[in-house]
Amino acid sequence: MPWIEALLRGQTVLARATPGGALLAEGGRVEVRYKPHDGRAYRAAVANLAAKPNAKLLPDDACSPAESPAPAKGRTKAAAAKGPAVEAQWIAYTDGACSGNPGPAGSGMVVIAPGGKVHEGFEYLGVATNNVAELTAVLRGVESIPRDALSVAVMTDSKYAIGVLTQGWKAKANQELIHKTREVLHGRRIRLVYVPGHAGVPMNERADELAREAVRTEDSRPLPKL
Repeated sequence: MPWIEALLRGQTVLARATPGGALLAEGGRVEVRYKPHDGRAYRAAVANLAAKPNAKLLPDDACSPAESPAPAKGRTKAAAAKGPAVEAQWIAYTDGACSGNPGPAGSGMVVIAPGGKVHEGFEYLGVATNNVAELTAVLRGVESIPRDALSVAVMTDSKYAIGVLTQGWKAKANQELIHKTREVLHGRRIRLVYVPGHAGVPMNERADELAREAVRTEDSRPLPKL
């Protein structure tokens, strides 16, 4: 089956299509790829996809064979791909990446504004730990969102970040970063929500890709102040 360029919450992806150019949905979901040859496939809700105007059909071999990530243990494949259901005015997906621990590290952030517009950013941190990368991603995501936002959900696959920021976990390391992030969270209607990593949740996977791009390029692309 061919592929077609489509928009997934503002992000350009390649999506499975029929020979006539319509999105090919199975069970309400469409196979998508963020990159044609990264070896990973995902499934997105057809309601969240739209073919790009004047997009051309691409042959089946435009994307290399790939397998969908396995769902988290104890969760169905459909539940893992959907991720936790949240209701919030603003949603931020944050993730960290580290080549070695410690090693070259980066943070990736995807912020979805009211109305669905998607903003992306990443930050190269130099040599750091994965926990620093995760915390920095949360910090940068929240910093970009207006302080008067009525409700914010920060999606992270770091139980460490959730624990030290909201559950009173004691931390011997990273105390200055933790304190700064807590200050940014203080007094705001913000929830930190755990989302399983590498389980096919599209925006979480995108945040991971951005964090890895920061490591790969040793560069940063800050989120705008929204």
